[in-house]
Amino acid sequence: MSLSPENAWNECLEIIRDNISRQSFRTWFAPLKPLKLETEGELHRLTVQLPSQFYYEWLEEHYYSLLRKTVTKVLGPGGRLFYDVVIEKDDVEQGYEGASLHLPARHAANEPHTTQAPVTRRAVTSPSGRTHEIAAQMAAPVSSPFVIPGIQKVQVDSRLNPNYTFDRFIEGDCNRLARSAALAIAQRPGGTSFNPFLMYGGVGLGKTHLIQAIGNYVAAGNSGQSVLYVSSERFTTEFVQAIQHNRVAEFSLFYRQIDLLIIDDVQFFGGKEKTQEEFFHIFNALHQSGKQIVLSADRPPKDIHGIEERLLSRFQWGLAADVQVPDLETRTAILNRKSEEDGIDVSHDVLEFVAHNIKSNIRELEGALIRLLAHSTLRKREIDVTMAREVLADLIKETRVTLTIEEIQQLVCDYFSIPEDLVRAKTRKREVVQARQVAMFFSKQLTQHSLKTIGLHFGGRDHSTVIHANQSVENQIETDPKFKSMIEEIGNRLQLRAR
Repeated sequence: MSLSPENAWNECLEIIRDNISRQSFRTWFAPLKPLKLETEGELHRLTVQLPSQFYYEWLEEHYYSLLRKTVTKVLGPGGRLFYDVVIEKDDVEQGYEGASLHLPARHAANEPHTTQAPVTRRAVTSPSGRTHEIAAQMAAPVSSPFVIPGIQKVQVDSRLNPNYTFDRFIEGDCNRLARSAALAIAQRPGGTSFNPFLMYGGVGLGKTHLIQAIGNYVAAGNSGQSVLYVSSERFTTEFVQAIQHNRVAEFSLFYRQIDLLIIDDVQFFGGKEKTQEEFFHIFNALHQSGKQIVLSADRPPKDIHGIEERLLSRFQWGLAADVQVPDLETRTAILNRKSEEDGIDVSHDVLEFVAHNIKSNIRELEGALIRLLAHSTLRKREIDVTMAREVLADLIKETRVTLTIEEIQQLVCDYFSIPEDLVRAKTRKREVVQARQVAMFFSKQLTQHSLKTIGLHFGGRDHSTVIHANQSVENQIETDPKFKSMIEEIGNRLQLRAR
């Protein structure tokens, strides 16, 4: 086989990119690096490097089937995938610099994939169930100076909002990774590699809901585990009060006994040196004891300022997952759920109008719906699009676009010099597929139509085809400067047409 490892892996990535969301691809596959491609007879072994153990566990758990089929398609029936797992930074301090673990991916669908009992962080277990010796050495128990014999199990008020549950959280591409990881943690707190788990994103995107959903799930399980949700501001205030009353030891002992500690908005620890130092020691004690730590922030760990490097590095020991601004369909689903819960009868046209014009965060969406209900009740008038436009005028910046999907199709087809009917036909010719995807992309960007409606205008295709088209165009914009220039030119022509 004449393929280089880079070329073989790039071919695999092209297939994978078309089968998963853009966010998942960036998180789980973009950081992987091809190392070598070895051929022995009919056997072709492709080895890729993984940044840490939790990548290995997540890929095997969630993408095994996709990876197996992809490697087989690229390398043939004899294709095999192997992982080279990098030992984490703090293990380097223990004398394992440059070391890694060479692990095979599962090769056949009938091979057992046994879920192992919770292991100490840094232990890597192969599909055969055997823990590698070097990992076992690194995962040796560490005695904690904070384990005090005779201390009773701490009883705490969890401070959780009972309304924040997984059932009431609307999942979309914008938050799927974060929600999946949160649920896995809730089902096995302290038993996954996602410890700590740090969720980050802008204001009002559901971070607090999701991290509290973990706590509510664990608390409802009657496992006897203590759960505590606390904002970084409250943690700091309690610590200052403990200093003032000479009760720092009690404060520290209390937090070290929590089984699931959830801290919101850790970016506010910035600049508070004494608070950071105390949290650093609490973090270490909990982590060494196998307790689960869940954090949230308004930005990625690397962008949080004013926090010591040793604490930031610990924030990245487990998994950091972002929550993004929800897309139109997710925003509409959120409004629909809210209206059902509040017993409000609102038409789909109104919900889609609000969702199309309020994009910044979920709180504004729900606030807009409450405002509409209040005006409807006071005026004794049914909620319609006209009322929504009047009542929410200060919240929305409505985009006045006169283009139709048909006009977008016409202009795009003129640009590509192909007949309009071809973008609605079933042909898979490359130039037609590209024109169709570009036309779908602008139809989503410049009209208020749902994905389903857009798909119907392109030969009765379903909404998933429209989603794939948008992802493909966005990916090409990021990676191909010529394609980006072409999209900008078509966009300018469409804006001129709309005036």
